[in-house]
Amino acid sequence: MHIIFKYMIKVKVINKGHQPLPAYATPQSAGLDLRANIAEPITLRPLERRLIPTGLHIALPAGYEAQVRPRSGLALKHGITVLNTPGTIDADYRGEIGVVLVNLSQDEFVVNDGERIAQMVIARHETVDFELVDVLDETERGEGGYGHTGKL
Repeated sequence: MHIIFKYMIKVKVINKGHQPLPAYATPQSAGLDLRANIAEPITLRPLERRLIPTGLHIALPAGYEAQVRPRSGLALKHGITVLNTPGTIDADYRGEIGVVLVNLSQDEFVVNDGERIAQMVIARHETVDFELVDVLDETERGEGGYGHTGKL
């Protein structure tokens, strides 16, 4: 028997739009669906990017962020993705959540009111305090960067 412990945090939200609040599609989903909150359809031409409003404003607890990520179905079927993936919403941001969509296909894509355009994942994060040093610890990898293993 597997027991799933799911810790729920409270996030205050103001919905200035007319769409339902973000929701998990299944009990074990990590992302909440974000919907377009627009007065009329928006056509994205090939390689065009637009900021799509959601009507949502949130207040995350300190130590949390919201990441806005693409929806895999839109990416695969239509070439639509979130341009600044993942977009970060900081705990102290109180403005409207907007989603920067880009059309990477060769065809126009119409965003309709209420369409699920992205997903939002709420995650804990750490805050760092940089310590200025002259030398870093040695590792097996060292300064090997992109492609250093010879595999792409």
